[in-house]
Amino acid sequence: MTARNPDAVEQTAAPGVGAVVVDRRDGRVGVVRGHVGPYVQLRPPRGGREWDVPPEDVRLPTPAEELSAKVAVANRRWGR
Repeated sequence: MTARNPDAVEQTAAPGVGAVVVDRRDGRVGVVRGHVGPYVQLRPPRGGREWDVPPEDVRLPTPAEELSAKVAVANRRWGR
């Protein structure tokens, strides 16, 4: 029996489109763009190329990670 990771987002409770999450494999913060097959599709908060993540490798961000992502989005809007 494997230990349950409390940070993993359960597949039955997949994050909704627009949610800010973290790819546990490499620590990248992304915004959920959709769900294709078994994967969650993420895109960097400032835009860029999407990547696929297995749902068990997605976790909710810490408050600092979420704030950083939101600041990046705001800076993009203001051209910084």
